[in-house]
Amino acid sequence: MALHVGIDVGGTFTDAVAIIDGRVIRGKAFSTKDVTTGILGALEVLRERVGMTEAGFFAAIDRFVLGNTIVTNAVDEQKYAAVGLLTTQGFRDTLRIARSARTDERDPHKMSAPPDIVERRRIVEVTERVDAHGKVLVPLTEDAIAAAVDAVLAAGAEAIAVCLLWSFRNPVHEQAIGEYLDTHHPGVPYTLSSRLTPVYREYERMVTTVLDAAVKPIVASHFEHLAADLRGRGLRTRVQIMQVHGGFLSVEETGKAPISMFNSGPVGGVTGARLLGKRMGRRRVLTADMGGTSLDAAAILDEEFRLLPRAEIGGLPTSLTAVDIETIGAGGGSLAWVDGRNLLRVGPHSAGSTPGPACYGKGGTRPAVTDAALVLGLINPDYYLGGTVPLYEEKARAALRKHVAEPLGISEDAAAEGVYRLATSQMSNALRKITVNRGHDPREFTLIGFGGACGLFAAAIAAEAGVREVVIPRNAAVFSAYGLMHADSVFSAVQTSPWTMDQPAEVLEKEFAALEERARAWFETEGIPEDRRELQREADMKFVGQIFEVTTRLPTSTFGEADKEALRDRFIADYEEEFGTGTAWMEADILLINTRVRAIGRSDVQTVKQIVGADEDSYELTRRTVLEPLTGECVEIDVHRGFGALGRAAGPCLLEESDTTVYVPSGATVELTEGGDFLLGLADR
Repeated sequence: MALHVGIDVGGTFTDAVAIIDGRVIRGKAFSTKDVTTGILGALEVLRERVGMTEAGFFAAIDRFVLGNTIVTNAVDEQKYAAVGLLTTQGFRDTLRIARSARTDERDPHKMSAPPDIVERRRIVEVTERVDAHGKVLVPLTEDAIAAAVDAVLAAGAEAIAVCLLWSFRNPVHEQAIGEYLDTHHPGVPYTLSSRLTPVYREYERMVTTVLDAAVKPIVASHFEHLAADLRGRGLRTRVQIMQVHGGFLSVEETGKAPISMFNSGPVGGVTGARLLGKRMGRRRVLTADMGGTSLDAAAILDEEFRLLPRAEIGGLPTSLTAVDIETIGAGGGSLAWVDGRNLLRVGPHSAGSTPGPACYGKGGTRPAVTDAALVLGLINPDYYLGGTVPLYEEKARAALRKHVAEPLGISEDAAAEGVYRLATSQMSNALRKITVNRGHDPREFTLIGFGGACGLFAAAIAAEAGVREVVIPRNAAVFSAYGLMHADSVFSAVQTSPWTMDQPAEVLEKEFAALEERARAWFETEGIPEDRRELQREADMKFVGQIFEVTTRLPTSTFGEADKEALRDRFIADYEEEFGTGTAWMEADILLINTRVRAIGRSDVQTVKQIVGADEDSYELTRRTVLEPLTGECVEIDVHRGFGALGRAAGPCLLEESDTTVYVPSGATVELTEGGDFLLGLADR
């Protein structure tokens, strides 16, 4: 018996999926502040549905993949451990100088200081200096190390970030500080920039290093409890954690660089959508992952999701490579409110799982998007999560009346409709950002919508964005957890190593060969079989005189003089793909900045034969009065339960599953695909 488990910890729910001998079994539990309790609750739901004893269930798990919000929440809420920073003498204020701190409006009169990761009193200068070529100009003594470490610990630092000037060219001084900490302060977590991200751009490198050190104590405390609980229940396999770059690593490797867990849950959903799009023959796919606190959107072109070489995390630029995900604060738990200008707003604040939307009856008094959907009639209050969680429409109406309807002088129904349409508009704008703003036509894409709340909004979001086809996976409510199990193990080794076309090819080949040695060592450490190993070479390149680079993929074969022209052509093609035909600066020389090797351990995933719960119930048709939000009309519509037995219907209608509801608006059609998913065709607008 093969048993694979995927867990996605969200802001409201913790989703769980088990694949056992080809059958997919899904479950949900409310997320908890300590994370571990929510995970164990979701696993208990799975265990009961699998029908095994606790000891037998955990002992049988041979793959366990986790996506979580520990790091994401810490960054978003700016709740870090007290972190200290050691940096080169004279560079104490690099974080505050930043990159001029302009807003997205690009208005020089609207300035905002970057988020404060580390207090200035915990930034300590170290007497040392290495130049741009890696030559030591001012040696670092042990006395200087001791004085700096004592000073930063005396200032209250619980973790230490070390980011010295030009350490990516020569890491000897950072390594000396690391050795000193290992010897004299073994209990203090620390991060060396030369180990975490040995690339140029001092500010981004410093931000990344400080963020990593700041979340290390938080991650350690959570995972220590989780690992102990899972081992105590009999889990014998390794826990693997999804990373920001689209692959996963073991808990042990993740602990070395926990900042890489940022957005790990949403990345699982993008991975699952890529797999589903490939299976359906759709080469251009948009994803919309709508959970309790946010909507995460991404674009997949030709079966590849976009990777950003300088991902922004918590409003700060970093040197991390990350899956390009556009996130906005619009989820089922996002709160509706009226601002000082008497305008309706939705988000970014969320009711979370506790107290949750007002309709949960758990103490929440402010209206959320879920409350609006309930008042509109889109949600069956007696069948939420299969009837396991009762909803209270009167509490939803009371919250909408007090906080939206009365301040705006409108009815409760109009308030609910306004909340729905505003949330839809905000989410469709996220899709426009990753399509229209980048020169893509939304009409050429298929939207794959998932997350517990997305079925109610996906068609409306797509219609407003101009997308004509929507797919709602049958396991939409736990789709990110399902996608996690289909990700590969990925290790990325990068190094700044400037190179131009007039230099010998063997210089560049030497850099790639060194990175591949690190990658092969990782393969061995992780125990990845030879037949599932893959190495990819990448280079960050730009035209001389430009600021930022474009990432270009290279062949894995040995790079020689004859390959230079092909590399130039490939870079120009990638450049014009990013910025438009004819934008390449053909007369300029090309500068290669970073070499990168991605080591990929291909996953061995079970073939899914059946989604348990998808077609078990007999078909049931009821009628319900709904205020259709896209037309503003109050209509009586069909509600289909066990839709697999029917297979096709026309809107307006609702499809009720035990853990999600799909709204099909007027003029749209819905049918069941061969894979058992819901395919919606939208009318042209």
